[in-house]
Amino acid sequence: MKATETTSLSGPAAQPPRKKFFGLFNKKERWRLSWRGVCVTFIIALLIGRSLFVNVHSLLAVTHREDAHYLVVEGWVHLFAARVAATEFQTGKYQKVFITGLPVEGNGEYGSDSDTEAWVGAGLLRQAGIPEDYLQRVPRRKVDRDRTYGSALALRVWFQEQGIHPQAVNIVTEAPHARRTQLLFQKALGPDVKVGIIAAQNPDYDPQHWWRYSEGVREVIGETTAWLYAEFIFRPEK
Repeated sequence: MKATETTSLSGPAAQPPRKKFFGLFNKKERWRLSWRGVCVTFIIALLIGRSLFVNVHSLLAVTHREDAHYLVVEGWVHLFAARVAATEFQTGKYQKVFITGLPVEGNGEYGSDSDTEAWVGAGLLRQAGIPEDYLQRVPRRKVDRDRTYGSALALRVWFQEQGIHPQAVNIVTEAPHARRTQLLFQKALGPDVKVGIIAAQNPDYDPQHWWRYSEGVREVIGETTAWLYAEFIFRPEK
């Protein structure tokens, strides 16, 4: 009688897990999402996805300056970025402006220095107001599978050949390209060089509503893919 009362007060006795096929399988109770839990999870995922979508441009177009005496400009940039570089040069304390770049896209192979992005970019910087005496072209005389990293390697080699050991550089590039540029230049220049980045915004679209413009969609979607590749897949040359 006492055993019966104890069982009724404490609830049904716990049942051992059921086993089948000579104990190879167990049947156990488990928790899973209810329909309400599925709905809440979906709404949270939707809100997170929307936030990432809206703010991805800000994630890519990072600006973070270092205390540097050397300014680097990627030679493939357009005139609006060259003007940002000229303003940066005029308001900073830069001793030299380095223009990097590979053979102009579409040429296939290296022909001459004048056909590299470094030379083309230097022309835009002169047009924007930087004196020729401050410009140093640093072309990469081959076509690399990753053009940004190849340009950074050429700059590292130039520093080594000239016996220059910069503590920091600031790089001007176009806005959505900024995070990838900073990442790849840091990989190429090494941990002893602080790499600052300055993102020049394309005036052809509103960065707060980039998805409303074809130019914004091309840049942001393309650069998001390229940055993810550089961050998680790309392996630099040794």
